[in-house]
Amino acid sequence: MSKYPDREAGAPKPTAGRERGSGTVLAVGVICVLLSMLAALLLITQAAVAASRAATAADLAALAGADAARDLISGEPCTVAASVVAQHRAALVSCIVGGHERDIVDISTRVDLPPPWGAAKGHARAGPPPMDDSPRGVDPAP
Repeated sequence: MSKYPDREAGAPKPTAGRERGSGTVLAVGVICVLLSMLAALLLITQAAVAASRAATAADLAALAGADAARDLISGEPCTVAASVVAQHRAALVSCIVGGHERDIVDISTRVDLPPPWGAAKGHARAGPPPMDDSPRGVDPAP
């Protein structure tokens, strides 16, 4: 005897019509979640690349500015640093030349990002190596 006595043999179950297309809805939902995750990953990657660009521009600009401050290359330290920063498509925020012999260059850079990130910032300092033979951060024995 059949579980459903009022239906014919071979007819679909009564619940089959209500679940029709549910696989499509599930697939669309999974695709939407995956696309959202991909968009988030791309935004985070974009921010990481900009931060790396800002840091690289600051590092290279500080090194070039320190070379100019020590007269190893021609030009004013901040002018040389600004040129290097511009070549890396970043903005020079500050350039400070200091030290006893005015041979240490401190650089801050910025790379603008679209919303919601704002700007990525980089900072670097370069100058000549220390003159004493003791390791940095270690006081010589009295």
